[in-house]
Amino acid sequence: MSAPPASTPLPSNDTEEAADTAAAPATPARPPPPPFKPSTFILTFMFILGFGMIIDAQLRYQVAATLGLGLGPLIGFGGHYPLLTMFLAAVIEMLAAALAYNWTTDWVKTAKTQKWSSAFRKFQMAAMRSGKKDRVEALKPHQLTVTKLAGELQIAQLKGLAVTWFLLIAIYSWVYLYLGGPAGGITTHPIAVSTWVSLGGLRVNLLGNVIGPIQNWFVLFSVYSFPFSLIFRRMLKHYTLRRHPSFRGPTVAGTGATGGAA
Repeated sequence: MSAPPASTPLPSNDTEEAADTAAAPATPARPPPPPFKPSTFILTFMFILGFGMIIDAQLRYQVAATLGLGLGPLIGFGGHYPLLTMFLAAVIEMLAAALAYNWTTDWVKTAKTQKWSSAFRKFQMAAMRSGKKDRVEALKPHQLTVTKLAGELQIAQLKGLAVTWFLLIAIYSWVYLYLGGPAGGITTHPIAVSTWVSLGGLRVNLLGNVIGPIQNWFVLFSVYSFPFSLIFRRMLKHYTLRRHPSFRGPTVAGTGATGGAA
């Protein structure tokens, strides 16, 4: 009996382990961590700072006084025109908030999601009325998709809210300091020469109370701010949608997009 050829490898434990390793499926690579986004850091910082300003009045007025270093020379008018200053402060506040909200909101995606949700509800109600379980079950994957899209839109709205409420707290507080409201020794410059103004032929003290702790300036400033908030947001939304190629008349998503979602 002849000896085996020298080139033939003899079986060994190492060979078997190498074969098992080669046959084993490769472990899936870990997905890379999401890249750092400065915008996320800024939004998180503003959210935390805004929350702290609600709790700590000293921090709130310190931030407002710092903001006043720019607002005072721009719209302070040496303290001589408090109503005009309040009006311009409301315009700046609502314009900045609308720009931030427009930056964090995908209006095209919002319009399409709303249209898809409306179409899906019609199909869902029809399936439920039919009493056929297979039709209801067939719509579940689409329901998950619509729910996921709605959740993404809510997260985007929360990002815009972080900027909006920071600006609201800071500028409201600056107006209060501008009118000379007591704020623990923190002041801003310029300060209104007088808080007595004429409204509808009546002399009104802006620091006077309307109901309980609510003062006249707060009500008046809110009246200034609310319409500008609606106007600026609608204008930016309309401008963004008009620039998108899929925008057609009063709707954004065409019949093909609606039918696909349904």
